[in-house]
Amino acid sequence: MIKIVGQKVELKEANQQDIDDLYYWKYEDKKQEAKKWNGPYIPETKITKEEFKINWDKDYEIAPNTPNSLIIFVGNKLIGTVGSYWVDKNTNWLETGIVIYDKNYWNGGYGTEAYKLWIDFLFSSTDLHRLGMSTWSGNVRMMKVAERIGMKEEARIRNARMVDGEYFDAIKMGMLREEWEEKQGIDKSKASFLMH
Repeated sequence: MIKIVGQKVELKEANQQDIDDLYYWKYEDKKQEAKKWNGPYIPETKITKEEFKINWDKDYEIAPNTPNSLIIFVGNKLIGTVGSYWVDKNTNWLETGIVIYDKNYWNGGYGTEAYKLWIDFLFSSTDLHRLGMSTWSGNVRMMKVAERIGMKEEARIRNARMVDGEYFDAIKMGMLREEWEEKQGIDKSKASFLMH
């Protein structure tokens, strides 16, 4: 069972109760505050709790002993998730993301720490060459989080997203393994042993 402990948050693999709690945040919470920021331009159809559990388990590992998602906890309280999916396995390119569902934990550094722990875990437990993330220009907080952990803006597709009847740019940000290693102060001659 993977458990990554930070100063403010812990990242853990989900148990059955966690999946039920996530279902609540994703589909049953009346306010749906996170959806206003996390891909509000993507139409989402409500699925059953059973379908949600099946989807959660599908393609669970992106690499041996590396799950595609972990749950973010503050103490015993589930506040969100970090996740990933393959863009191109041939070039070791993974897309990543984070959602803090409980808005009481927005703007307190919880998301930044959780996302950094996740990116560090993915690079240190795999041989990924690059990690990326996608958002929209209205989600300034997400762009700042990605920038803080060392991602660079790589593409801006003008007026490609529509939120509440207004056009926004689609934003792509990313980080190469060598940039992550440099930020970590990892000696490249010793870096290969980290992946064994």
